[in-house]
Amino acid sequence: MGRCFISLAALFGATSVALGAWGSHGLKSRFTPELLEVFRTAVHYQQIHALALLGVGILALYRPSLWINASGVLFTLGILGFSGTLYLRTLWDLNLGFATPLGGMIFMLAWLILGVTAWRIR
Repeated sequence: MGRCFISLAALFGATSVALGAWGSHGLKSRFTPELLEVFRTAVHYQQIHALALLGVGILALYRPSLWINASGVLFTLGILGFSGTLYLRTLWDLNLGFATPLGGMIFMLAWLILGVTAWRIR
């Protein structure tokens, strides 16, 4: 799973840079300041959690465990749920309000599982 998480982290990292550049240059004139801030939040959280997923992938290569894998899956779902719904809201005016906070809760769970698992590694 480690290689899979590292590959996903690279994909999420690259797309966050592309989306961030597009938001700063291509969407600036099309969005209200409020929508642009929502888009930037989506990019920011995607970037942070792509790095977290990279760390999980590296950890999974050297200390594979079910819990490390669970954390990686949850980081992936969190990116899709949190950032993905914010992208849908800003780009296509599709509001999936319930899914965005759920994505945030999934992020928190991923971080907690990662922390507890890392603490338990001998």
